[in-house]
Amino acid sequence: MNQLAVLILTKNEEQNITTAVQNAQLVADEVIVIDSGSTDATRELAMKAGAKVARRAWNNDFAAQRNFALEQTTAEWVLYLDADERLNEALVQGIKKAMAADDRTKQYRLERKSVAFGQEFSYGVLYPDQVARLFLRTTVHWVGKVHEHPECNLAAVNLPGYARHYTYTSWQQWEQKFSQYTSIWAQNAYENGKHITLPAILGHALAGFGKMFLVRQGYRDGWLGIYMCCNHFFYTLLKYLKLYELQGKGKA
Repeated sequence: MNQLAVLILTKNEEQNITTAVQNAQLVADEVIVIDSGSTDATRELAMKAGAKVARRAWNNDFAAQRNFALEQTTAEWVLYLDADERLNEALVQGIKKAMAADDRTKQYRLERKSVAFGQEFSYGVLYPDQVARLFLRTTVHWVGKVHEHPECNLAAVNLPGYARHYTYTSWQQWEQKFSQYTSIWAQNAYENGKHITLPAILGHALAGFGKMFLVRQGYRDGWLGIYMCCNHFFYTLLKYLKLYELQGKGKA
């Protein structure tokens, strides 16, 4: 039985997948790629790099993909990574130490530092965050179609080091994710009975901007940080406008 499986969700990641698998192999007994219907060479490159590839059709549900990944391994521990994340040496050593300890009362969080458009961010929308990613396989379940999160009752411990998250490389990529995530969020919110009014939409958007610009000090990342705070205003505005539109169609 493998001790640690690294699980990577992908779709059209041929630019990232080889280095993602190679980086994951620094800590993994096996690397499993869950492909959501790539039309490029993602699957072939992943297998060539030494990963196992499983396919699941994309249905606008990130949590479902992550839960499906759990069914593809018998490893005792699982580590979730994205194709655009890379473990640094301190984090690699921290994961190895955690696996050697094999403490079954804990889950583990790692720090992510975002790199977008060639710049590393320290504040605002893309500030460094702690995300739970390393679990005993049988203790975790994911929920949420977008901005999904794990449910695990074990005590959470922070690992040393960090993972660089190479998120947006072009504005076209950002625009595609902007549209995809706001649509998934609105549909999920509507199905869960959430309602919104036009004045509240503006209030949410302004509050979102204030949080990123002032509370998280997004302005300290320079003009690009300020621009990302403005984008967050429009992201929040659009996701609620899409919810409002669905409400109107539901009443028609």
